[in-house]
Amino acid sequence: MANFSILIANYNNGKYFKECYHSLINQTYENWEVIIIDDASTDNSVEIIESLIKDDSRFKLYHNVLNEGCGSTKAQCMKYAQGDLCAYLDPDDALHPEALEKVTLEFTDRDDLAAVYSQMILCNEDLVPEKIYTGTKQIYNNRYFFNYPIQFAHFFTFKRESYLRTKGINPNLKNAVDQDLYLKILEQGKVKYLKEPLYLYRLHSNGISQDKAKQSAKDSFARVIHETMKRRGIKTINNKIVPEFFTSSNEIFNLLNYQTNRMHRIMSKIKVTLDNI
Repeated sequence: MANFSILIANYNNGKYFKECYHSLINQTYENWEVIIIDDASTDNSVEIIESLIKDDSRFKLYHNVLNEGCGSTKAQCMKYAQGDLCAYLDPDDALHPEALEKVTLEFTDRDDLAAVYSQMILCNEDLVPEKIYTGTKQIYNNRYFFNYPIQFAHFFTFKRESYLRTKGINPNLKNAVDQDLYLKILEQGKVKYLKEPLYLYRLHSNGISQDKAKQSAKDSFARVIHETMKRRGIKTINNKIVPEFFTSSNEIFNLLNYQTNRMHRIMSKIKVTLDNI
């Protein structure tokens, strides 16, 4: 059985952690560990987390003395991970009971597979499911896929060995940390889409990726995409020149607008179908 590392970077989400915790201990797949790093929370997160995990050795809690931000904390999680498979889980979210079992099964006898991702359910602040997020689609993974405009998100599971072949998450990032991870992992092998909602995503006013600082998040995402283009050695996209240096998010996103046109999307679907035969 593959060992699974669930990685949690926490900052001031203690009041939501109980549901996250219960979703983990109720998993049908049993061979897992949980790495939690608290990023110098100013609420009672540490007390809440410690009270829940104190009698379960599968949970390991670490602390940042100073607040280091999302990129640094998530990068540190991978340093402690021992699992064959890894996935990040936000402390205010939760997993479907069969999430680990279903994704682990997909990796069985698939040496070419670097990652598996699924649909997610959007929930209210009390983690009551409201609707399946319909934006997650099967993607065609090639060097011109940048998770924009067509995007996928949670539940994203990847092989630790694939991660170790990359430079890892950029610890300086405050936003677009997951996007940085996705694009680096996608360069390491194939990706499989599970059309099942395995991740419960909580919508609330304190969420890092929600309404606050949207422009900052957009700029960070554009920088991640630009760095990815440079890393992949891409000089032009759709007959447009990739800028040598980052100047604006709109300049980067405009390079990818062609991917929304109908013919491009049809061709991508055909390629996915052929690739899966």
